[in-house]
Amino acid sequence: MAQVPAAAQVLAILRYLAGQAGPVPAAAISRDVGVPRSTTYHLLDTLAREGFVVHLPEERRYGLGVGAFELGSGYSRQAPFQRLARVPLAKLVDRTGHNAHLAVLHGREVIYVIEERAPGRAPLVTEVGVRLPAHLTASGRAVLAGLSPAQVRALFPDASAFVLRNETGPGSLTALRHLLVEARRRGYATEDGEVTPGFASVAAAVLDHQAHPVAGVAVTFPAAEVDAAEQQRIAAQVSRTAEQLSRRIGGAGG
Repeated sequence: MAQVPAAAQVLAILRYLAGQAGPVPAAAISRDVGVPRSTTYHLLDTLAREGFVVHLPEERRYGLGVGAFELGSGYSRQAPFQRLARVPLAKLVDRTGHNAHLAVLHGREVIYVIEERAPGRAPLVTEVGVRLPAHLTASGRAVLAGLSPAQVRALFPDASAFVLRNETGPGSLTALRHLLVEARRRGYATEDGEVTPGFASVAAAVLDHQAHPVAGVAVTFPAAEVDAAEQQRIAAQVSRTAEQLSRRIGGAGG
């Protein structure tokens, strides 16, 4: 089926705005999304009239409007992604014996939308609805690794963006970029003790039809129980589940 360029550009703009920490200038939208400036202004004007974007004239910036919130609310009520992911995550728990969860990126944070707990395993901080700094979590890093450098830079513009939980983790854009390069090289992201001392996680991204990361699938385990070989096995299972979910949403899951 042929792609409609204007529709693709509108969706790219909305997705970009949804990933920002606050309203942004039209010039930044044009540059980072790759849409000509004149086209960007026309699309933003249309989106503003329909309530999906709000223009802040004093600041010369644009942000998401009430229409975007209504779309998000409708998604929350239907929860189609969660329904598609529930069984694959439960099977991932069965195969690994550890807790698994699904998280989505919201600004500089991840929001956990599913947690599947393994029998006999203690509850973790990653309960449904919990928000954590994306740069500290394996699921967040898996998603961030699939974004463009400009998008990552927009999310983490300065040192104040790098909040720490346990005095460990990347404290600068350079340090974060090193972790994301490693995640792309391996095909999965990791964290060890940066969210909860004594626990580590591995995660892989779920991709949509444009290979854009829409969520992170992760497994968390007691670090002392899992050696390097076992972590590799868990990572392979996590990647397999992420690929399965990508295919289920019509995405680039291999």
